[in-house]
Amino acid sequence: MDYGDADPFQWDTREDCQVRQILDRVADKWSLLVIALLEHRRLRFTELRREIDGISQRMLTVTLRSLERDGLVKRTVHPVVPPRVEYELTPLGGTLHATIQSLVKWTEVHQEEIAVARAAYDVREADAAALH
Repeated sequence: MDYGDADPFQWDTREDCQVRQILDRVADKWSLLVIALLEHRRLRFTELRREIDGISQRMLTVTLRSLERDGLVKRTVHPVVPPRVEYELTPLGGTLHATIQSLVKWTEVHQEEIAVARAAYDVREADAAALH
């Protein structure tokens, strides 16, 4: 598939657009963190919650259910008392992790350029505000 001639309007903003829905789901910060943490390992809910700073129990539950529904995360309930539940990436989730890693690498390579651009922007905005 050639993405070189991709139509920028293919990511329709209508709520019923499947591409937009999937991008919204996998690109949110909690999903990205869950996918990153589950690379090559299984984790319990409490382990995930401990590793993800700032996530509420409810938000982690919603995130995991959404990722499971999309086929990216597998939930396994072990028949013990109390029940032990583990989460891991599916093969499909693993392919998404590779894509996320590319984005993280791009960010690492360009973080200084972005910091310089932000600082320049902030100076321009401060100068413009001082004129008004």
